Amino acid sequence: MKIALIQQTNTGNLRENIDKLTKNIIECSKQGAELVVLQELHNGLYFCQTEDPSIFDQAEYIPGESTQYFGKIAKDLNLVIVLSLFEKRAPGLYHNTAVVIEKDGTIAGKYRKMHIPDDPAYYEKFYFTPGDLGFEPIQTSVGKLGVLVCWDQWYPEAARLMAMAGAEVLIYPTAIGWESTDTEDEKQRQLDAWIIAQRGHAVSNGLHVISCNRVGYEADPSGVTNGISFWGNSFVAGPQGEIIAQSGNTQEENLIVEIDLNRTETVRRMWPFFRDRRIDAYDEIVKRWRKG
Repeated sequence: MKIALIQQTNTGNLRENIDKLTKNIIECSKQGAELVVLQELHNGLYFCQTEDPSIFDQAEYIPGESTQYFGKIAKDLNLVIVLSLFEKRAPGLYHNTAVVIEKDGTIAGKYRKMHIPDDPAYYEKFYFTPGDLGFEPIQTSVGKLGVLVCWDQWYPEAARLMAMAGAEVLIYPTAIGWESTDTEDEKQRQLDAWIIAQRGHAVSNGLHVISCNRVGYEADPSGVTNGISFWGNSFVAGPQGEIIAQSGNTQEENLIVEIDLNRTETVRRMWPFFRDRRIDAYDEIVKRWRKG
């Protein structure tokens, strides 16, 4: 399967961002991509740097304007596209939602982000209700996609449950970067940890991992922090954690990668982690903490 990851910078002009995405999707299609993955909240800026009630006006229903727009592109180009949208489910109820568009332009399925961070410059709990659709892969014409979102990528439980439900690949639309006051050593540690964690999911589950991050600097509207420099580094890892392709950390890029889904079977025969799991001894995993 040939896949494409679109790593781009965004501005506050939604129309310009969407036009750029459209151009990039068309270019990826020309290069033979069958599956296109977009970064987290790709239509606009990463607005969670501040808590601003007016931002809720940017949310949209699903199905809605974006699914209709990108659905037409998917149908015209015969592509599967993974979107990341600010979902308005009902008045006062919002989610960070990934939507998979099938080649015929219909919605194949959606996933609502389960793990919601609340850190300086990442005030997502103000905007997003935790997901309630569980960890269920989405069946498409190119395979069964285990779609998760950003903060989910730090949790091995999420990756494992997707794999146990039959996901053939793990996909993470992402928005993560550096705060400018971090030292260069600290920046490198953060980036390395992000990559290592996801490569670990690939190894533990014998699956390809597709991680599409945004890139470029976005200021903090409140001025409290120095904004975020999104670190890019979108990548695809194979079932043994090997890096198949990776973008840089400063430039926009369409990363086109061909992967062989049959490698999951090959690797799992060699490393039978699912066979050797001690499911009789894992009861404690569902507790917050074992002592105290």
